Amino acid sequence: MVSAVCRDCCELFEAEQTGCPHCGSARVVAHAELGELFTAHIDCDAFYAAIEKRDNPEIRDKPVIVGHTGGRGVVTTACYIARKSGPRSAMPMFKALAMCPEAVVIRPDMAKYKRVGHQIREIFRSATPIIEPVSLDEAYLDLSTEARLQDRPAAATLAAMMRRIEREVGITASVGLGANKFLAKLASDLEKPRGFSVIGRRDARAFLRPLPVRKIMGVGPATAARMEKLGIETIGQLQELAEAEMVARFGRFGRRLAGFARGEDDRDVVPDRPSKSVSAETTFSADIRDAGRILDELRPLCERVADRLKRGNVAGWTVVLKLKTGDFRILTRNQRLADPTGRADVIFRNAVPLVTREANGRPFRLVGVGVTDLCPPDNADPPDLFDLAE
Repeated sequence: MVSAVCRDCCELFEAEQTGCPHCGSARVVAHAELGELFTAHIDCDAFYAAIEKRDNPEIRDKPVIVGHTGGRGVVTTACYIARKSGPRSAMPMFKALAMCPEAVVIRPDMAKYKRVGHQIREIFRSATPIIEPVSLDEAYLDLSTEARLQDRPAAATLAAMMRRIEREVGITASVGLGANKFLAKLASDLEKPRGFSVIGRRDARAFLRPLPVRKIMGVGPATAARMEKLGIETIGQLQELAEAEMVARFGRFGRRLAGFARGEDDRDVVPDRPSKSVSAETTFSADIRDAGRILDELRPLCERVADRLKRGNVAGWTVVLKLKTGDFRILTRNQRLADPTGRADVIFRNAVPLVTREANGRPFRLVGVGVTDLCPPDNADPPDLFDLAE
């Protein structure tokens, strides 16, 4: 059965019909491996130009070029309307204006773009701490079960983030979900602007086969020219070559090239900075008032947090409880520990009184738990008297 996600209501369902059964939207992404893929690449659409159009509605329907004029001025970004006439990033400005003389040219405002980039990065961080930035408006995300902070599948998390970027930031982004970084990056370029594309493991080879070799990361003009002299123009032709032959022809890059041609990429998503906390949360299908039921939901979250602490080789000094009320108010409560911990039972034991104190009959729609004030695990969880007695 093929799974699908609605890009408007962010619900998952089995793709037995053309539209979303929850909200009726036709903006549906379906793929046989949708629930098995966790590596994402997100790239904002014509980032600088989109921000300028957001801030000045009078130019929203006009061709806009962001860049410097003058003798050696170049295009920083061209909006999609301008691109129809030919202008592209890094093109000399005089050439771009010859192609699109009616374009509105705006000097870059990097301070403003950085502020927006940080706002978008915070939206990413609400989903996962494992973010590898490529630029202000582009990043890889690890949305595996161990990494993501929300109790929803990766595809639904991505749909929700895209919706938040549009509503809270006022621009659009395109996302690629793939079996690895190479495929995720390739997927994010497929349907710009406002795209959501998926490339899985099982369809990777067939998808890659007809594409030009320049679609492979690291194949620039010089390498592409060398391949052309060898009669190699498509990735499918590379798939026919043995890895040893690729290494002989292209040196050390040949081994990675062989993997890319087959849709393989073993690179991890490497975060830009150490995590300050480790947490997990879940949203209830219906509001919960009873403390016991909230604790039942909390226990597996503590296991997830402990697992992530272990994988990150860290422990933490403070247990943090997060609750969202039925009217969407967020409550956070902290408990400082005598010793740092990485154990699920310790996290749960210290979260229990925080829950019982707040669960006074009012409805809650979400619970989360985390550990902050991270430190090396060397002195975490010292044995107590009961442990020694055993």
